[in-house]
Amino acid sequence: MIFSHSKLLNKFTNLTHVFTTKDSGNLAFHVDDNPLHVEQNHETLAKELNYNKNRLIHMKQIHSNSLHVVDEKDNFYNPKTCDALITNKIDTPLMVMVADCSPILFYDNNKEVIAVAHAGRAGTFKNITKVVVESFIDNFNSQISSLHVAIGPSIGVCCYEVGVEIYEESKSINLEYAIDIRDNKYYLDIKKILKKQLLELGIYEKNIDISNVCNCCNKNEYFSYRADKQTGRFSGVIKLN
Repeated sequence: MIFSHSKLLNKFTNLTHVFTTKDSGNLAFHVDDNPLHVEQNHETLAKELNYNKNRLIHMKQIHSNSLHVVDEKDNFYNPKTCDALITNKIDTPLMVMVADCSPILFYDNNKEVIAVAHAGRAGTFKNITKVVVESFIDNFNSQISSLHVAIGPSIGVCCYEVGVEIYEESKSINLEYAIDIRDNKYYLDIKKILKKQLLELGIYEKNIDISNVCNCCNKNEYFSYRADKQTGRFSGVIKLN
């Protein structure tokens, strides 16, 4: 299978992580795909990455900044309604699904804790990364210096045109620095906001890896809602081995 990886996370041998492509098929059950086909895509991915599909934890994503700490009740067939997951459980892969939003993978190599987050415009404006980092600290006693963050392929400022109402909202919460105005049109740079938020939280710049791939520009490789509307979802996956 064809995957992309974070060079930052690649150096940790006890960690498995990937960002999937269209080569893995659609992984979401909510996009009018045949659920049997979706489950088969998950089975194939699980075999490729050497995990038990039933132990995979994914989410019903709602563009919030809500986080769930994985517990014993969680499994593949019982996704929580949230936009971030965190765990220190071995062999318990976490998945975030996207089709323009940013898939974010987190790893604390000291406490051995992982997390994922779904950061679209709404989640980014609500600073979902802050919620995740606070959970590392509050629930797992993590130190900021041990946190590593990888942001996968997602829509770039090249393609993410937004309306004037989003521009006005960005100004109201001091995010107008992430708006690029071209030909009287507004383009939003989510990755710029996420990087600034992470740095403000104290994450070391050397521990932040942001993909420069725009999935909308590369719609032949990645699903893109902006490009195709009716489309599947690719994912970010991370697992403690």
